Amino acid sequence: MDITRLLVANRGEIALRIIRACREMAIETVAVYSDADAMARHVRAADFAVRLGPAPASESYLNIEAVVGAARSSGADAVHPGYGFLSERAAFAEACAAAGLIFVGPPADAIARMGSKIGARALMEQAGVPVVPGRTPRDQSDAGIASAATDIGMPVLIKASAGGGGKGMRAAHDAKALAEAIPAARREALSAFGDGTLYVERLIPRPRHVEIQIFADAHGNAVHLFERECSLQRRHQKIVEESPSPALTPLVRRRMGDAAVAAAQTAGYRNAGTIEFLLEGQGDEAKFYFLEMNTRLQVEHPVTELVTGTDLVRAQLLVAMGHALPWRQADLEQRGHAIECRVYAEDPASGFLPQAGPLLLYREPGGPGIRVDSGVEEGSDVPVQYDPMLAKVIAYGETRDAAAARAAAALRAFPILGVRTNVAFLIKILDHPVFRAGDLHTGFVDEHAAELIVAPAPSDLVLAAATFARSTRASGVSAATIGGSSAQPDSDPWSRMTDWGR
Repeated sequence: MDITRLLVANRGEIALRIIRACREMAIETVAVYSDADAMARHVRAADFAVRLGPAPASESYLNIEAVVGAARSSGADAVHPGYGFLSERAAFAEACAAAGLIFVGPPADAIARMGSKIGARALMEQAGVPVVPGRTPRDQSDAGIASAATDIGMPVLIKASAGGGGKGMRAAHDAKALAEAIPAARREALSAFGDGTLYVERLIPRPRHVEIQIFADAHGNAVHLFERECSLQRRHQKIVEESPSPALTPLVRRRMGDAAVAAAQTAGYRNAGTIEFLLEGQGDEAKFYFLEMNTRLQVEHPVTELVTGTDLVRAQLLVAMGHALPWRQADLEQRGHAIECRVYAEDPASGFLPQAGPLLLYREPGGPGIRVDSGVEEGSDVPVQYDPMLAKVIAYGETRDAAAARAAAALRAFPILGVRTNVAFLIKILDHPVFRAGDLHTGFVDEHAAELIVAPAPSDLVLAAATFARSTRASGVSAATIGGSSAQPDSDPWSRMTDWGR
């Protein structure tokens, strides 16, 4: 069944990414929005727009009845959930199917199977995929969880069965820490997911986080599109991602890819998904363990698109319409290197406190090998109700060093005023000698925090720059026009401020 009009059940940069893909395929789009997003870019970019409700996500983007109602009232025949919000809710996929809508994603039963970390572990063991040694005790009391942790041996991770994103997860290195970690993990799991079920697994010291992009169709075909290195994280949230991983040998890459495809086939999967692994050790002897499956498109999918020359959103739409995969495994290969940096409205010097307010100045970088996926523009208001990510800067180069240098240069040419951002923090990461050497692990950011976090620019400089930016816009003078004459590109004040973003 062809898709003629698609509702994008999301906001921001991923909504715009999906709208662009639909436009290329001559598919009409319907945007949805909350009161906080009434003037947002994705609303103006779509062919139609439907209000969902007030600003809180629970009353708008997470309201299944409202989203499905918007699809039906707008004449949409399909729904793309993007990532976040309702993208991994089996109930949402079921509601779409019940309303006669094509859900651009996996079947509801596959989402449900892989949504439980406990159930997913059991399924992966059945598929022969390595899993981190662990236990799910029948006795879910604090004492039962502690007994399982003791049997496994310290250090351990206490993890929530439901959800992801690091919520409901606590590390314990001794009995005292364990006694505090169990109730804390349970409280957070209940608050975030409404499910306090916990399991225990061995804590692997200094692991890498490497994930494999998989894709499957309804005709029995399944492939992987290689790996993404996602070890650079803060509080279990990814910051910088890249492909290929500097850690994988061809042998380990092939083994991980084969395991990911086996996992997808065992789960009865369809459409785009990601199998996440922890990697321990080096070279051909490195061991990997199943961590979880993300039953959706990933935030970091652009790095895979760049190194494989594919369009994952277009492929999602084709598979949802019943087509076979547009590639075979033999057609896919990695070329060059891509690095993605997530730009957030947050203040690293104040504990990464999220920021909100208008973007007084916002100039995205460009040039060869630079892609920017964003959901904002100069003048946009960054709301307090949602994730504070402003944009993703993705750099492509023939080598890893070239991609890293290109990404750092692009970030230095990315002035943002009105809210504080993590741009300087990202530049510090990219310039760090340990990052350049590729010696990464999931604790890298915490280990080097003192070197990575810099004080924000003085308030008088920010105010002066904001005043200049606003006055040039108001007078119709471009930022590259100084003293009444047109300046050369290197006379742009943002280009000349070489320490901008540091």
